[in-house]
Amino acid sequence: MAYADYDADATELLETYDFLMKFIIIGEAGTGKTCLLHQFTHNSFKEHSQHTIGVEFSSRTVKLGEKRIKLQLWDTAGQERFRSVTRSYYRGAAGAILVYDITSRASFSKLSRWLEDARALGSPHLVTVLVGNKSDREEEREVEWAEASRWAAEHDVHFLEASSLSGDNVEAPFLLCARSILLAIEAGTLDPEKAGSGVSYGDRALRRVNSSSRLSFGSLSGSRRKSTTVRLKIPGTGVRCC
Repeated sequence: MAYADYDADATELLETYDFLMKFIIIGEAGTGKTCLLHQFTHNSFKEHSQHTIGVEFSSRTVKLGEKRIKLQLWDTAGQERFRSVTRSYYRGAAGAILVYDITSRASFSKLSRWLEDARALGSPHLVTVLVGNKSDREEEREVEWAEASRWAAEHDVHFLEASSLSGDNVEAPFLLCARSILLAIEAGTLDPEKAGSGVSYGDRALRRVNSSSRLSFGSLSGSRRKSTTVRLKIPGTGVRCC
């Protein structure tokens, strides 16, 4: 699925929020999940990152149009010995950031198993974004963009590549996932008041999304700690995503 000229400023907010969404970050060990999340929440690369033990939690509030969304972010261990523990955190997730390493075919070949678990345990309306991490290491690439794009299309997930080292395109998967969930709420296919949806109303006590308060995504604006614009464009325009 292509999103042309999708601009977004993700803003850390201290104010109240409209929605609370649960996201899980999943994938094989060593794919850079923790570094990707740290770049998203702290706007910096995490040096000397160690393998996650079990599950680590963080959060960030972002702004999409006029809506403020607090993301609960569960970073899960990719090692097999923690699998029985981490799978319990998948329950009720509204979004999944599925990560592989573009320099590791082994991490790509095991994606189906991770996606199967997420869909079995997450929300019935789980939105998944596939992220090919370490795009800065093009010379070591083992998984071509076209191959990953086909896999994403076959499994009905969004796809893009990013670099947790440089920060390139790091915000995009989180914002794209949240945007898809908001659109599902607006369309009436996802009810935040339903148990297991992975979404709940926030402190602003928003109880209804209707035609008089439609979600606005045409030009997403705000101000970040360091002003950063994330652009998702169709293949061939500079940033690869679908």
